[in-house]
This record gives sequence, C-alpha cells and structure tokens, in this order.
Amino acid sequence: MATPNNSRNNDRSAMNKPVDTRKKYCRFKKNGIKYVDYKDPNFLFKFINEQGRVLPRRLTGTSLKFQRKVAQAVAKARHLALMPYVADALK
Repeated sequence: MATPNNSRNNDRSAMNKPVDTRKKYCRFKKNGIKYVDYKDPNFLFKFINEQGRVLPRRLTGTSLKFQRKVAQAVAKARHLALMPYVADALK
C-alpha cells in the first residue's frame, strides 16, 4: 500500500502562496496620465525587460487599456528608431 508523500503536498501549498502581497496599481490612472507618449523612450523603458520585450500586465500592474497603449507606443518608438528592437543596447 502506497503512502502519500506529505513533503510533496507541503511544497505545492507553499508554491501557491503569493510571494509579494502588495496591491498592484495602474501608474497611468494613479498619476492621471491620459496619453502614452511614444517620443519618451526613457519612460517606455520601464515597461521593457532586459531582452527587449514588453513586460506583461501581471508584472507591471498596468490596466488593459493602458497596456495596449504602451505596446502601441513601443512599436511606434521602435519604428522611428527611438528604441531598439533587440537587447544589445538596452542596459
């Protein structure tokens, strides 16, 4: 007769707990920003990871409306060569 592995069950319950319990907020709504400016690459770099990809909403806390605007602004900035497509010159 097999016995359940209690250490494995304990590991699963520990994995489901959130690591950081701070409430996420949309920095655009908090600061009253209505327009995401694609001509400001320093601001847009806050939403880009080391590989040059746009960070997801679950990490930044940005609302869906502004996440779409950020992605569109990053695409415009890359097209106009204000931001790089690849991560060679990011950090």
